[in-house]
Amino acid sequence: MSVKPLRQSSVPAGYKQTEVGVIPEDWKIAKLGTHATFKTGPFGSALHQSDYVDDGVPVINPMQIVDGKIQPTPSMAITEKAARTLSEFRLSEGNVVIGRRGEMGRCAFVRAEEHGWLCGTGSMIIRTGPLLDARFLQRVLSSPPIIAEIENASVGSTMINLNQGTLGNLVVPLPPTKAEQEAIAEALSDADALIESLEQLLAKKHQLKQGTMQELLTGKKRLPGFEVKPGYKQTEAGVIPEDWGLDFIENVAHITTGSRNTQDRVDDGQYPFFVRSQIVERINSYSFDGEAVLTAGDGVGTGKVFHYINGKFDAHQRVYRISNFSEEISGYFFYLYFSSHFYGRIMQMTAKSSVDSVRREMIARMLIPLPPTKTEQEAIAAILSDMDAEIAKLEAKLAKARQLKQGMMQELLTGRIRLV
Repeated sequence: MSVKPLRQSSVPAGYKQTEVGVIPEDWKIAKLGTHATFKTGPFGSALHQSDYVDDGVPVINPMQIVDGKIQPTPSMAITEKAARTLSEFRLSEGNVVIGRRGEMGRCAFVRAEEHGWLCGTGSMIIRTGPLLDARFLQRVLSSPPIIAEIENASVGSTMINLNQGTLGNLVVPLPPTKAEQEAIAEALSDADALIESLEQLLAKKHQLKQGTMQELLTGKKRLPGFEVKPGYKQTEAGVIPEDWGLDFIENVAHITTGSRNTQDRVDDGQYPFFVRSQIVERINSYSFDGEAVLTAGDGVGTGKVFHYINGKFDAHQRVYRISNFSEEISGYFFYLYFSSHFYGRIMQMTAKSSVDSVRREMIARMLIPLPPTKTEQEAIAAILSDMDAEIAKLEAKLAKARQLKQGMMQELLTGRIRLV
């Protein structure tokens, strides 16, 4: 890797300047080919259409390598008989498999349960020698500086192709002992485990919120103390409680659009500026001050972009503003119901797989079920708002964990932090 040399005075004590950057004095640099061997996947002609089955030996190409893990695709599997004829291309526990086409950095450590799977045409097997830990190598090959170096050295003007020569000549930094390599890999695995646990928890919270919304916003589940009349009734909006009402949106709120253009945004503007995106821009003007729900009128966010605000803001000319809610309805309850049901409505109104634009009557003539009292609506909204707040905290924690992991990779893989 070619790195701009630093002045000698900028290299800290105990470190040295090398072609891969500043690393500890006792670290080495070496061409990967001196510590590993490589095996490119078989030619496409080695497999025939008849070899592919739904439940067989997984074939691992770059698209099956995601976030440092192998994720097999059911349709990409071959018979055991076909795999036996290609035994030299089968993965073994402790190998590293790397994608050699397209997006670089797709590589994974082969675990015990993946032993015997087949390296695909677009991938390559790396078998490490006794002085190189495979888990550590997988981290190195996934790091941004090494990915950039691979991309610079690989062939192909339209699609990058990584070959054995490029990989063999790749210069990598190496801690002096395998124990230190293993410690670095273990620390990064712990960071991954934390991130994965947060992702799983977040997915469960989203699933729980969706279920709770479906029950509370349609009255399938009533909060204690609010049921006035028992039983349910069939309506145009589905089955709702007997004591709930039903009304068109145009009867409970005012519907209009903004008047601004995208170029009116200001980076450090004083007020929120709602455009046809989940991203809220900024602007130095406001056309409305109060409670409102906003949704994209066209574009990729049609039926999928929704915002709730109570305050000063401005809006794009193709963003619908629903505001001035009647005394009978809670604005936030409306936001929750509308944002979770509007897309289904517009998909029912069009035969297209994607919706080009929203017409005002799509919103105006949408029926919304209403609990009999605003107090019940607000109680429902409070529960769902609390769930949203909990999800937001988890999302922030996950983002911080990912950021910390990136910092850890940079520090550990260059020896700025030592673990042994």
